Amino acid sequence: MSGVTAAADGIEQAVRDNSIRLVDVRHAEQYEGGHIPGAASLPLGGLLEAETPEQIARLAGEAGVGDGTRAVIYDDAFGALASRVAWALEYIGHRDVLLLEETYSGWAAAGRSTGTGGPRGASERHSVSVQPGLLATADYLESVMHRDGTVVLDNRERLNYLEHHIPGAVSLPYVTLGGEGRILRPPGELGRLLDNRGVPADAEIITYCGSVGTLSGLAYYALKSAGRSNARLYAKSFKEWRGLSKPVETQADANYWDLSAG
Repeated sequence: MSGVTAAADGIEQAVRDNSIRLVDVRHAEQYEGGHIPGAASLPLGGLLEAETPEQIARLAGEAGVGDGTRAVIYDDAFGALASRVAWALEYIGHRDVLLLEETYSGWAAAGRSTGTGGPRGASERHSVSVQPGLLATADYLESVMHRDGTVVLDNRERLNYLEHHIPGAVSLPYVTLGGEGRILRPPGELGRLLDNRGVPADAEIITYCGSVGTLSGLAYYALKSAGRSNARLYAKSFKEWRGLSKPVETQADANYWDLSAG
């Protein structure tokens, strides 16, 4: 295990050895219908309802993630839900969190074992040490969006970006980030993708998507994988931005290439 993802091979043994805590962030009913053996359930929906870092820490602890736990997170939505949960753990100060490199469907399709039993081990206590540098608020984003050395990434589908986006934002659709059965491309490919979008290696990068920071959470981990560590997530994303009547741009003269670009 290295970088931001954990390979599927070896996960089952690591669970048996109690060297990781595997966390399933799908809906509770999906988890109950079948999951990777030993995984705990921490649905994204419940975490998004948490109003304070302390509540996030409580939910993490109930899933068996304590301060020193190596957490490996998975979903069945190309890594977007898992990324949002992983980011939330990092935001409250968790230092050892990885994304499973493939989805639950990919896991099952490969013939790996699944089950319905609960995880081994008791709940844990997770402390709170908020990392404000990982979060961009609307006010913060507005204050730096035109600053040299800052890049804003829009991770929605290209058509949504062309319709309206935060002024100056660069389009990097979430669908470009994964491939070949993996939620993220190899780091070198991600680095070239960012270079092709004109994203400097030393930039402060702020990611956003449509509403709750799932697609942009995946982009956040793509940035980390590519070595672009100076990144923030605008977790409330474009839904809040428009609700606050912040400025937007439209690309009214988009042609066919613009509409189909990945």
